[in-house]
Amino acid sequence: MSATHVQETEKPQFYLTEDHHPENSTMLGFWLYLMSDCLIFAVLFATHGVLGRNYAAGPSPADLFDLNIVAVNTAMLLFSSITYGFAMLQMERNAKMETLFWLGVTGVFGAIFLSLEIYEFHHMIQEGAGPTRSAFLSSFFTLVGTHGLHVTFGIIWLITLMVQVSKRGLIPENRRRLMCLSMFWHFLDVIWIGVFSFVYLLGVLV
Repeated sequence: MSATHVQETEKPQFYLTEDHHPENSTMLGFWLYLMSDCLIFAVLFATHGVLGRNYAAGPSPADLFDLNIVAVNTAMLLFSSITYGFAMLQMERNAKMETLFWLGVTGVFGAIFLSLEIYEFHHMIQEGAGPTRSAFLSSFFTLVGTHGLHVTFGIIWLITLMVQVSKRGLIPENRRRLMCLSMFWHFLDVIWIGVFSFVYLLGVLV
């Protein structure tokens, strides 16, 4: 077989000369996702603003909300944001085990937050104040429940990243993913501050 025939039958090979998954495009795409999420929560806040005083002769926020529990819950989420910041600082130092430790602490605070929220929902439903009782409760459960689902997905994402970091270390891909989760987690904190102020405090005090 001639050399010319071998060259003709060989499969062409292609080589990438640039990064297949550039970091800037990932961050831009995630910012766009957060903006779309922001619109979702804006609609839910607006809906609660319209329906939040329609009690249908049922219980009002002052009858249902325990601000002490809500304050503890808020503190758990705020602490989780601080500990995630510690994890990012350790990531910058390329300290794998310290990063995993602070990510684990963040997950614990997030789990406590979810547990208290589920307890609150269960207690309200046991008292007959379920999401179908009034327009106020429908908007409340939808808004707070949507935020709780986001926290749940954030914890699942956090655990997944902890597994990846423990196996592969703080490689550039994992650093990029941790940065995206950091943006998501702090975004949830900002949304919860709005929920705490607009739904709980104003609901009880006004």
